[in-house]
Amino acid sequence: MDHTADARWDFTAIGTAWQIQTVLPLPGGIRDAVLRLVDDFDRDWSRFRSDSLVTMLGRDGGTAAAPPDADVMLSAFAKLSHATDGAVNPLVGEALARRGYDPGYGFVDAGASPAPADWRSLLTWDAQRLALSAPATIDVGALGKGRLVDRVLDEIAPWVEGRIVVDASGDLAVRGGPERVGLEHPYDPRRAIGVWEVTDAALCASATNRRAWGDGLHHVLDARTGHPVRTIAATWALAPDAMTADATATALFFDGGPALAHAWGVSWVRMTTDGRLEWSPNCKAELFS
Repeated sequence: MDHTADARWDFTAIGTAWQIQTVLPLPGGIRDAVLRLVDDFDRDWSRFRSDSLVTMLGRDGGTAAAPPDADVMLSAFAKLSHATDGAVNPLVGEALARRGYDPGYGFVDAGASPAPADWRSLLTWDAQRLALSAPATIDVGALGKGRLVDRVLDEIAPWVEGRIVVDASGDLAVRGGPERVGLEHPYDPRRAIGVWEVTDAALCASATNRRAWGDGLHHVLDARTGHPVRTIAATWALAPDAMTADATATALFFDGGPALAHAWGVSWVRMTTDGRLEWSPNCKAELFS
């Protein structure tokens, strides 16, 4: 995205680059509120922090007061898991760490290990409490980042007029005006496979070339096996909110993803690893041949 007339605020948080565009510069008080919100979320949900709630809860199991986002995010994970026959699982954190995507970013592969298939019995939650009946590593992944994008947008919106764009490295939410977004080719970041215009909605992308290391290793694992996905290279999903778009972008790497997108009313595009493009019937993206 590039609107040179807009004010732009760039910062780094939760291990990724953020860019927020507004018509006028955000006052310092609003920026401080956004940074507090992001830090609170990170302190609850980051498996890369030794002092986070999920790290401390995961060491021995136990029960804790539920963070504000627990119910909405984990309920969405339950739907994702059901739609993908268990391929998506919020207890995939240990499987990711074993493949090298660990808190120390060691990128040393210790072999495949499936996530607990019975995660619904190990992990329980409601609006008041979050509990693990045994040690396990919660990873809210892209769905969590989408939720945070939505919350940042909601934090800013009451205080500014005009168009707002919140972009967390490919997870983008727009309010108050259109934004044309290029769909980056997963094998060549200098190219785009198309353009999608986003207005009062969120467009989220996921690709196996991001957070990739070693010999064919990347961050999109099939939780049932602990192996990286091999048939889909990249996905894009457009939804009213970023959490739904990000959740769908993850689901689209697996069988069941298109059906879930249809049920949620989400439009999408995906590229297979042999270069073919697939898209939903309601997709309005301009795709290049």
